[in-house]
Amino acid sequence: MAAGNLKIDDPKTIKAWTFYDWANSVFPLVITSAIFPNFYDYVTTHDNTGNFLGKTVTCFGSTFDNANIYSFVYAFALAIVVLISPILSGIADYLGNKKRFLQFFCYLGAISCMCLFFFKREHLELSFIPFITATVGFWGSLVYYNSYLPEIASEKNQDKVSARGFAMGYLGSSLLLIVCLVGIMVFKYEETIVDGAVVATKGFFKVKYSFLLVGVWWIGFAQYTFKHLPALNHAAHGADKKGLFSKGFKELVSVFKQIKDLPQLKRFLGGYFFYNMGVQTIMVVAVLFARNEITWADEKAKTTSLIISILIIQFVGIAGSFFFSKLSENIGNIKSLMIAIFIWIFICVFTYLVARMPVHFYIVAFLVGFVMGGIQALSRSTYSKLLPETEDNTSFFSFYDVMEKLGMILGTITFGVISEMVGGMRPSILSLISYFILGFIILLTMKKENPKTT
Repeated sequence: MAAGNLKIDDPKTIKAWTFYDWANSVFPLVITSAIFPNFYDYVTTHDNTGNFLGKTVTCFGSTFDNANIYSFVYAFALAIVVLISPILSGIADYLGNKKRFLQFFCYLGAISCMCLFFFKREHLELSFIPFITATVGFWGSLVYYNSYLPEIASEKNQDKVSARGFAMGYLGSSLLLIVCLVGIMVFKYEETIVDGAVVATKGFFKVKYSFLLVGVWWIGFAQYTFKHLPALNHAAHGADKKGLFSKGFKELVSVFKQIKDLPQLKRFLGGYFFYNMGVQTIMVVAVLFARNEITWADEKAKTTSLIISILIIQFVGIAGSFFFSKLSENIGNIKSLMIAIFIWIFICVFTYLVARMPVHFYIVAFLVGFVMGGIQALSRSTYSKLLPETEDNTSFFSFYDVMEKLGMILGTITFGVISEMVGGMRPSILSLISYFILGFIILLTMKKENPKTT
């Protein structure tokens, strides 16, 4: 379906849309997966002279394991997204200006990433604020970004276009990560301290400069999207702009009622809620799990190996996205998703029982990369295919976003609580296995004769 001045399957429009994945994917890679978790773990466990202080941190007057408070703060940021995005998406659909909301959250996320430059252990509560707002900016922008998919691509091309977006994201974010790694490893800023005083320095690239580069990259490349991605030139429900917040809620109520009468869409969202809970939790805690549960030779080997693992995930993810897109053409979306979920279950079981050495983690990284992009791209396009004919795509995708975030909140909190209770992260993997199994079972209930997805 087309809306406003959007043209279906227009190459220029699709390129502009996928380019936002190139721009914003540096956040989940550099900030939530690769550099910031390593930076956070080191800063919260060492003093300014490199002495180890322990894993316990104080935040809001209480003590936590540093990895668990990270999970709780991330869940809090997602809760904010859940609260505000449905209202704003309803308003965006009502006014027909989703592109401006996309721009707002883009700038919020990118500028917040730059502010992580000032992150300090001594002021943990304040330091977490830009991490929270960056998370809100990233996930908030995706509500509007994803809602463009059914408006720019025909049903038969949505799997391919969605996969292309994820592939662009993997490639672009990997390039910036490599730039950051060159800066960190080749031009790394180091201080020589004697009796508490700095007597010599070398290099000029601090790890924190990576956060500045993320913000510049995100804003800079997003300009191509903002310039070439058409805006909707119509308001979905007329020109009356009174009581926009209440109208946003009414839009959500309307969407909820429609979903209740669409059994296939309802079942898919149920399955997506559970299996995506596992996927997103793994993406958040993977680096911290590896730092705490895998045996490494030393700190340098640990950090280097983790970065290599993440690059493996990124580049394998490009191939995985297109593999599952092609697979869906032959056997259908739902069967392809079930195969991906089965692989995720194997990954969790292998990690829980076997993964204790670096070589094991490399195997896990390869498998995660293969299915991560595929399951995300297929989930987005499957949902898009199941939508009814409507001009309120943003409101429908806000439901998709709410289901995703509620699952992520529950997943990360559960993972953190179990880790806090048992004193280790490995037992928490059992909860992830249960999420994938539940998602798999729910997808089994979807009617096989659905021509859109099977």
